Amino acid sequence: MADATGSAGSTGSTGSTGGARSAASHDGVRAIVTGGASGIGAAIAAALQDRGATVAVLDLQPSTAEGFVSITCDVSDDASVRTAVATAVEQLGGLDVLVNNAGIGAQGTVEDNDDDEWRRVYEVNVLGAVRLSRAALPHLRASGNASIVNTCSIAATAGLPQRALYSATKGAIAALTRAMAADHIREGIRVNAVNPGTADTPWVARLLSTAGDPAAERAALEARQPHGRLVQAEEVAEAVAYLTSPLARSTTGVDLAVDGGMQALRLRPA
Repeated sequence: MADATGSAGSTGSTGSTGGARSAASHDGVRAIVTGGASGIGAAIAAALQDRGATVAVLDLQPSTAEGFVSITCDVSDDASVRTAVATAVEQLGGLDVLVNNAGIGAQGTVEDNDDDEWRRVYEVNVLGAVRLSRAALPHLRASGNASIVNTCSIAATAGLPQRALYSATKGAIAALTRAMAADHIREGIRVNAVNPGTADTPWVARLLSTAGDPAAERAALEARQPHGRLVQAEEVAEAVAYLTSPLARSTTGVDLAVDGGMQALRLRPA
C-alpha cells in the first residue's frame, strides 16, 4: 500500500501551453526520493526528473535507472541517513525537495506481531521519515521553494482489517506531516502527505501470491475501491509532482488522497 510498480509516463499534451508549463515545472529543482529504486518511489523519481528536476534516489538497493544520483541508504540507521543526505546535497548542489517514500508493509491484528516487529516497522516507516527530515531541514532552509512530501496511506484514515501495525505507522506519518507543516511554515518549508489507496505494487503482488486464490483476492481488493481497480504508481507520482511544484505554494499540511474515492465515498452496491 505504500509501494507500487511502474514508472511515470509523459507529462502532458505536446502543443499545449499548460503541458509545456507542467513539463518544465521543476526546472532547477534538486530532490531526494527515498525508496526510489522501485515501485511508487521509482515513479516519483521519474516524474520529477521528467519535469526538469535533478533527483537523488536513496535506497537499500541502488537504482539502475539512468539519469539519477543513486545512493545506498538504510533509513533505519541515522549515520547512514546523514551520510546519504550529505552526499546527495553535495552532488545535487543543494536541496529543494525531500520525498519520504521508503516504507515496509506489515500484516495482522494487534495480537499478531511481537514488540520486535513493531519496533522494526516503526524504525523504517516512522523514524525513517524523521531521520531524513532532520538531516534535510538545514539544507531545505536555504531553498526558495522547499517542500517535503511523506508517502502515507489509506490505512491512516480508514480502518482496514489485518493492518494494525501498518496502520499505526501510517497514522503517525499523517500526524507528523501536520506537525511539521506547522513547525516549518514560517521557514518557507511546505510539508504534505500523499495517501495512496491499495496500489498495484510489488508488496501487494507478494501478498496476493500467498492467497489461496490470488485472482479472487485481487478482485476483492479492486472491488473495495469505488473506481473498481488498484491505484497505479504513476497516479501517486503525479500527485507528488503537484505537491512539490511552485504551483502548490499555498498547499501545506495536506493529506492528498489518491485512492479512487475509497476514503470519501460511500456508494450503493451496483
